[in-house]
Amino acid sequence: MKPVILAGGSGSRLWPKSRAALPKQFLSLTSDNTMLQDTVARLHGTNAERPVFICNESHRFLVAEQLRKKQVEHSGILLEPVGRNTAPAIALAALHSTKNGEDPVLLILAADHLIKNIEAFHSAIKHAEKLANEGKLVTFGIVPTQAHTGYGYIKSGEAIPNGFNVSEFIEKPDFETAQRYVSSDKYFWNSGMFMFKASRYIEELEKFNPTMLDVCKRAIETEAEDLDFIRVDHDIFATCPDDSIDYSVMEKTDSAAMVPLDAGWSDVGSWTSLWETSEKDKNGNVCIGDTILENTTNSYVNAEERLISVIGLENVIVVETKDAVMVASKDDSQSIKHVVNQLKAEKRPEFEFHREVFRPWGSYDSIDSGARFQVKRITVKPSEKLSVQMHHHRAEHWIVVSGSANVTIDEQTQLVTENESVYIPIGAVHSLENPGKIPLELIEVQSGAYLGEDDIVRFSDRYGRVNSK
Repeated sequence: MKPVILAGGSGSRLWPKSRAALPKQFLSLTSDNTMLQDTVARLHGTNAERPVFICNESHRFLVAEQLRKKQVEHSGILLEPVGRNTAPAIALAALHSTKNGEDPVLLILAADHLIKNIEAFHSAIKHAEKLANEGKLVTFGIVPTQAHTGYGYIKSGEAIPNGFNVSEFIEKPDFETAQRYVSSDKYFWNSGMFMFKASRYIEELEKFNPTMLDVCKRAIETEAEDLDFIRVDHDIFATCPDDSIDYSVMEKTDSAAMVPLDAGWSDVGSWTSLWETSEKDKNGNVCIGDTILENTTNSYVNAEERLISVIGLENVIVVETKDAVMVASKDDSQSIKHVVNQLKAEKRPEFEFHREVFRPWGSYDSIDSGARFQVKRITVKPSEKLSVQMHHHRAEHWIVVSGSANVTIDEQTQLVTENESVYIPIGAVHSLENPGKIPLELIEVQSGAYLGEDDIVRFSDRYGRVNSK
């Protein structure tokens, strides 16, 4: 059995924690691990081979770094040049997995789900694998705990060994319909997790969406390895139809089967669902970080940097980050996406980035800014190096706080250590490397007429980010 872990998605309903550059699957929301790391960890104890991961270009180093921290061995990180939904992503994984004549059973998992009962999850996997080896395309149906209008539903059909045939897939219902479903033992939440032999998925996709399969075949023929990553041709894949596995295959095939799963599952799709699945105090509150609550009930309060005090409220969500605070009614948390859409429309940085931004070499935190200046705290991991670059509009002053830096300015290299500084004029070609064994911490003071991140011309870069300006 080969797991295929889908690590795309933006998680916009969990703003301000989840953002385009650091969505929920890379955050620690339900444990000390990130959700991606927990997805891998819960496979321990199964017969799973090394997993394949699928993500987009901008998140590739996040995936690689989070796997490295947990020493996870994998079969590659497939990069989608553009987002085309789950059906093409899974097609790439299926075609990649059969290139050498193999035909593994694929376990399709999202990287951002919560599953509390690991034993029940493993049991469901064993049942699903038996069905997959019989040629079934298996989905996992979640035993519903309440009338939920945010999930699609699966109606079970005839009982078969290890599960049920699928009678039909149903779109997200209204509340009264959802209540009727929950009162029946025939309806299950659609988890978005699947299992099938790679060849069976390819066969069914050929039958129901041959155009999609043709594009994916042509794309996978161009695959090339780059560090941990597997790249396919952008222009070919960009022509692929955009569709989900549900619409493209599962709702059309006559080989769909379902295995019930009652394992404390949640897709953690909103702050309300995170409150529902978290441990609460005697007043029904979930409190994370430095918080003081008075006369407050049934609320979720998450403080990242500062003390948050909530007084005399009920059913609220309060989330604080370094650069934003969000306060919402728990009953209207779905409307957060409207705020995110407004941030995107206004091109505000809070849509995409946190104040602290992670890069393959480390991270930077924009701690202050004003007219013609910006101050950042930069952390460079041991043995890592920033690109060789220059700026048209800004000069930079670097002050080393801890560690040592090899700084190259116009082909002259010098070692800069603690309490020492160096100045990089506008237009100078420069680079920064940490030659030491400990993280390099430095303060960067930028000054100039334009301080945007797009004022970077890269001449060489070990992470493949060179531009042609």
